[in-house]
Parts: sequence; C-alpha cells; structure tokens
Amino acid sequence: MNFQDLKTVESAEFYLDVAFRKASKRISEINSTIKGKDGLSRAKNKEVMRIDIIRAHLTETLTKILISFPDIDSLDMFYQELIKLTLDYKSLKKSLGALNWAIKKVGQFFKLYSRKMKFSNDYDSIIKAKKEFFGRISSIMKQVNPNLAYLEESRKTMKSYPAIKTSIFTVCIFGYPNVGKSTLLSKMTTAKPEINEYPFTTKRLNLGYIKEPLSNIQIIDTPGTLDRLEKMNKIELQAYLAVRHLANLLVYVFDPTFEYSMENQEKLLENVKKFDKPLILYLSKTDMCDKSVIDGFRKQYPDIITNIDELKSLMMEKARKQKF
Repeated sequence: MNFQDLKTVESAEFYLDVAFRKASKRISEINSTIKGKDGLSRAKNKEVMRIDIIRAHLTETLTKILISFPDIDSLDMFYQELIKLTLDYKSLKKSLGALNWAIKKVGQFFKLYSRKMKFSNDYDSIIKAKKEFFGRISSIMKQVNPNLAYLEESRKTMKSYPAIKTSIFTVCIFGYPNVGKSTLLSKMTTAKPEINEYPFTTKRLNLGYIKEPLSNIQIIDTPGTLDRLEKMNKIELQAYLAVRHLANLLVYVFDPTFEYSMENQEKLLENVKKFDKPLILYLSKTDMCDKSVIDGFRKQYPDIITNIDELKSLMMEKARKQKF
C-alpha cells in the first residue's frame, strides 16, 4: 500500500475562494452566449449556471479527497492497526463522513436555490437566492473546516507509512543496531539502506526484495528491542506490526564482536521468539572475530548460519513451500 497519493487537504476558505473565482471567471467568459427569451430568463440561466459551477467544483474537490484516502476497513490488518495506533481512528472516520455529508448538503442546496431562481419573478429575487446559496454553502464548508484540518494532519502522518507489500512472502530481520542487519539486507537484495559504523535509531524501515522465478521475497530490516508498545517510537511500532501481521519468517542476527553483551542479545532473541514464527539464526561479522568465538556460537546454537548465500538459499526454499 502506498499512501503517497493522498491529496493535500486545504482549508474551507481556500476551497470556497477557488469555487467562487472559478464560477465568476467562467460566467464572464460565456456571458454573451447565455441564452434566454428575455432579460429575466437570461439572468435566471446565468445565475443557475453560476451556482452549478460552484456546486460542481466543491463536489469534485471533496470527492477527490475522499477517494484518495483508503477504505480503512478493507486494508490489511497491518495498516489498520498502524492507523489506529498513530491516529485518532474515530476522528479520522468522522472527518471522512463529514465530507460525505458536505457533498450531499451542497447538492441539496443547489437543487433548492436553482429552483427558487427558475421560479423568480424579478431580478431581486434571483440575486437574493444567489446570496442565500452562497451563505448556506459557506456555512456548510466552515462546519467541516475542523474535519478538513484533521484530514490534512492525518495525511501527513500516513505519508510516512512504509509502502509494504502485504501479499508477498515476508522476512523480518531482527538484532541490535550496528550488528550487520543493513549490510545483510544490501547484500541479499538491491536495496540501498543507510549503513553506519555506529549505533543509531533507524529513521525508517529499510525494505529489500529478492525476485526469483519461483519465489519473491520481501525483506524488512526491523529496528527496536520489542519493548512495550507505549515505549516504542514510530518506526519501532511499524516494525512490530510488520512482524506481527506480515512476517512469514524471522531472521535474528547475532553480533560476535559483543558490541552488545551476549546477555542482552539473548534477551532480545527471547522477545523475538514470543512471536512464535519460523526463525533462522545468523551470525554476522565472522571476519572480525576469532574462530573460537564462532565455534562457541555454533556449539550453543548448532543451526546458526554464518554464510549469506546459505541464508538466502534457505529463505528462498521456505518461500517456495508457501503459496504467494
């Protein structure tokens, strides 16, 4: 799912101003061609056309906003939970509903005042109906202005969501910062993640893909130590939900240089195991430590993998066994 196409949401005043200016410009362009059997009929046709242009513009604009936002209840559970944890879900639904309400009310008032104009017996009545229409739709738009503001706030948050594929075999890589996860991702896929020689908080989820004839794999470099939800930052929260709802396989990366103590690395491993999903252990940085250290890991974890090609081959094998 890609949230980059969400339309920027402006204020009610902005939309009203554009609609009124568009109507005035259009009427000015076609004024001499507006037909009518007499002056009064021509005035009726002109003002009905004016308020119809305003109606059409507001309806089209609000509809485009609604269409750009996804149907939340039809999204994958990953995105549903992400929305509920990063936004006020009720306010978002209420705001989208308010725009639907505004579209209907604008249409209703157009019908009401276009009818009044058509049955007017003098110029003053036509102008009065036009001004009343302007006032009523301005009131409607101002009523939904707080909803427009919240939708723009929501849009900015949703644009930061990762564009994760929810229907592909997914592998999540876990481990402490600077243990070699990003390097592993870059060597197995075409991804170009940010790689530093010091611990840092990941600014985004790094994604990579392995595309083979019989298996397509999505790999996510997941930050965080799986502490309680309320302690997670935005990126860690996304990683947690990706593991919970999307991961078919987990890869845990051990660092044999012990930049993080073995006790802490094993504690994080136990947190990863709580997801109860297939798990592969991988030992990184084997070129930076003594053979005795590697042998110690192999003795404690007989199935641990130290070769990237072997890891990639095992991942592909597991992906082929599942239908995606």
